[in-house]
Amino acid sequence: MTEISSPRPLLRVVKGEPSAEELAALTVVLTALSRRGPRRRRTPVGAWGSPAAQLRAPLRPGPGGWAASGRTA
Repeated sequence: MTEISSPRPLLRVVKGEPSAEELAALTVVLTALSRRGPRRRRTPVGAWGSPAAQLRAPLRPGPGGWAASGRTA
């Protein structure tokens, strides 16, 4: 007959005495983290999504400055 060896434990307590509930909570968190899919990279956004486009141009003092303040770029 072949001897079946037990697998290595997934968790090992090295200090303290956690309760069964604490070990269960830790196991749930670690299991959830290990089953996460690969992280998606952020999709680059073109100039249309730039927050700078929402800012108005600086005011230009002088003749025509008031009229120019309402125009974009």
